[in-house]
Amino acid sequence: MRIAMWSGPRNLSTALMYSFAARGDTRVVDEPFYAAFLAKTGDDHPLRDEVLNSQPTDPNVVAKSLALPILEPVFYQKHMTHHMQEDWPTHWMEGMRHVFLIRHPARVVASYAKKREAPLLEDLGFAQQAELMKRTEAPLIVDSSDIRHNPAEILQLLCDKIGIPWTPKMLHWPKGGHASDGVWAKHWYGAVHASTGFGAREPDLPVLDGDYARLADAAMPYYEALAAQKIMI
Repeated sequence: MRIAMWSGPRNLSTALMYSFAARGDTRVVDEPFYAAFLAKTGDDHPLRDEVLNSQPTDPNVVAKSLALPILEPVFYQKHMTHHMQEDWPTHWMEGMRHVFLIRHPARVVASYAKKREAPLLEDLGFAQQAELMKRTEAPLIVDSSDIRHNPAEILQLLCDKIGIPWTPKMLHWPKGGHASDGVWAKHWYGAVHASTGFGAREPDLPVLDGDYARLADAAMPYYEALAAQKIMI
């Protein structure tokens, strides 16, 4: 079973990767197209040079690696939707179980702004999620807030819909990160490295103003369209 988990940044995606890694039957890969994305776009991200030196920058090489045979029963691939470029290969997506992880834009913007200033809509992946949804067969959508509110039941439902057995091992992981973390983990993954499981129920939505409020508003139509199709208990 190959799972492509499509997310934007600051979206519980690393915690969910750790959750699947904790199953004991799963290989995980962390944002395999990140270096290729940076090489093509020239975007100035934190730790840019380290990322470029840590992964293949040819998307064709990355795509082939995602389709290679593996020994584990489950291959979980954590992907950022904004990393995918229009002219990149898509054959590797065939036969995948595609899942889209969403989060309210206000929470995403507030969290992202603490790590990188002046984000744009294309940095957050909402529009790219909507576009990728059209290119996948029988996609699933899960909301990160629902996982935080009720991790056991939502993950059990998600596993059932994916077609893999549920295990309570998915609720906990060792503190300090995972061997599959990308080199960018030291900048982005501080909170999840300090955790051993999913955090408590999220508080009220953050109050944004100015450009950040306008950015969240621009992302809302994409989020609402996706949220209308999310899995629910």
